[in-house]
Amino acid sequence: MSKFLKKMGGILFNPRFAPTAVKVALFVGTVLFVINHGKAFLNGQMNQDRWISAGLSYCLPYLVNIHGQFASNARNKS
Repeated sequence: MSKFLKKMGGILFNPRFAPTAVKVALFVGTVLFVINHGKAFLNGQMNQDRWISAGLSYCLPYLVNIHGQFASNARNKS
């Protein structure tokens, strides 16, 4: 299990993939945040559940982008 977690950590924070993934996550996450929570944020109605959901709005695009880059890189090596 430890070996698996080390490998996953190496992929998730790979210096080749992370810069692009961070840029995508900031852009897409912000769009998702505005769509899903913009009104509540502007009206001061953000509660703990909304902030957790808002955080996931940034995490998910990061993970999807890392996966896409890793899969593309693996395919190109074959």
